Amino acid sequence: MQLLDIYAGPTALKEIKEHGLKQELFDYMLGASGGPKWFSLAGLDRVVFSQFFAERKTPLHIVGSSAGAFRFACFAQNDPVAAINRLADKYSHTTYADKPTAKEITLSAIELLDYVLGENGMDEIIHNPIIKAHFVVARCKGLTKFENRPVQMAGLIASAGANFVSRRHLKQFYQRYVFASPSSELVIHDPNNMPTYSVELSKANLTQALMASGSIPIVIEGVRNINGAPAGMYRDGGIIDYHFDLTFGPSNGLVFYPHFYPKPIPGWFDKSLRNRLPHKSSYDKVVMAVPSAEFVTSLPYQKIPDRTDFETMPAQQRIDYWQKVIKQSDQLGEAFLAAMDDEQIADKVKPFVF
Repeated sequence: MQLLDIYAGPTALKEIKEHGLKQELFDYMLGASGGPKWFSLAGLDRVVFSQFFAERKTPLHIVGSSAGAFRFACFAQNDPVAAINRLADKYSHTTYADKPTAKEITLSAIELLDYVLGENGMDEIIHNPIIKAHFVVARCKGLTKFENRPVQMAGLIASAGANFVSRRHLKQFYQRYVFASPSSELVIHDPNNMPTYSVELSKANLTQALMASGSIPIVIEGVRNINGAPAGMYRDGGIIDYHFDLTFGPSNGLVFYPHFYPKPIPGWFDKSLRNRLPHKSSYDKVVMAVPSAEFVTSLPYQKIPDRTDFETMPAQQRIDYWQKVIKQSDQLGEAFLAAMDDEQIADKVKPFVF
């Protein structure tokens, strides 16, 4: 059974044909939004964090939104495997009341983040000389900046309507803020011309930035007035950059992207828009590692986890299911190790399917 599919854009495939699947080819790494979907990648993250990039000598810019930001807060710590294991264990055992409030879910997320960061995590992330963390957050404009549920919902409906016409209209409702490693030189290019504002990560704002990056509208409370950033309400980075439609600079290296799906979805409001695809130019230099359809079929319930599992499964059933997925995900890590050593890997790489 093939466990892991590897996709690459034209320039990325050319590099792999010349050099193999080598970490030196990459200057960037992406982490998508998706909540519990990430459990399917936990084993792959363990290998990528601890082995693939283990001998890294030059900066690797890691860019994550929502769950991707939480994962990358683990990657930038001194012991990334211990941190990612803390995230997987704590998150997978999360339980709520039958009808949890946004406050309850928010407090649970804060507790999770405190556990993942531990005593030294913030310092390790901020001062990491090689793994340069970047957490994507959406600063809200208009009605989406309010916590009142009906008002916020009205803002989301308006946002969705504008986005349906064109992603370019999202900037009327949101601004992309990237909370970046203090020594980062990352430049983000958006084909839809939404500007990117950068704020330096510090001990005063790192937890705020991470919480904001995962603050799903309606579900979790937003974060107001992040230290070092303009006043305002900040929410889930996936609103703008759910699975990304961006290119990066100033370095010319490739982008490594472990992802749950072979078809990335640009923004949160694009999930129901089948024809809303990323620009091909955004994936020219991307190498994407994805669980194969066969692997997904082998999972309990023949699917990767998602947030609806909280609603459709009793707590213990859900926890058991998620634990099994996390355990099975180690197979993806083993498959990636084999790909690293495969001299014919370029012949097995697939073109993107969008």
